[in-house]
Amino acid sequence: MNFTNLQIQVEDLPNVEGVTLKPIAKSYLKIIALNSLALYSLILGALYGLKHLVKEDGFQDNFWYVFLGVLVICIINFIISVLAFKKRKYAVRGHDVIYAKGLIVHSVTTVPISRIQHVEESRSWLARHFGLSTLKIFTAGEAGSDLSIKGLPHIEAKGINDFISAEVNGNS
Repeated sequence: MNFTNLQIQVEDLPNVEGVTLKPIAKSYLKIIALNSLALYSLILGALYGLKHLVKEDGFQDNFWYVFLGVLVICIINFIISVLAFKKRKYAVRGHDVIYAKGLIVHSVTTVPISRIQHVEESRSWLARHFGLSTLKIFTAGEAGSDLSIKGLPHIEAKGINDFISAEVNGNS
């Protein structure tokens, strides 16, 4: 038996960049905004509470500078979150699932359906209110989900879940 290890031409490989990715539901931006505003309110509220607890002159003299600095960081973080939302896109093909995200660090994750162990659809109370779901895809050999697509319309997430489950279980 002769061992062969043929070179694969990169041009012949499937092209992920050519796939038209579908954006996640626009209503997911509301969930991002509500979660961010709740966190920022908590942080700024705790900082303001410290103003009344810490009586040191150095802290009191510089409190508004610190508060303004934290507020600016929160605003910048919120703007980045909104801009990054537009980069969240996905596609389901016959043999894989693709998910792209990230504004500063853009990443594209492709999970072959043949590697998927199981798929799970979940909904928080806020996501249920907006009719959204999160699809978690688990592959072999990893702890936790390998791919989590948040902000899918519930009906669509259910359909993708059923499709992947049928493929994984060989019912297609």
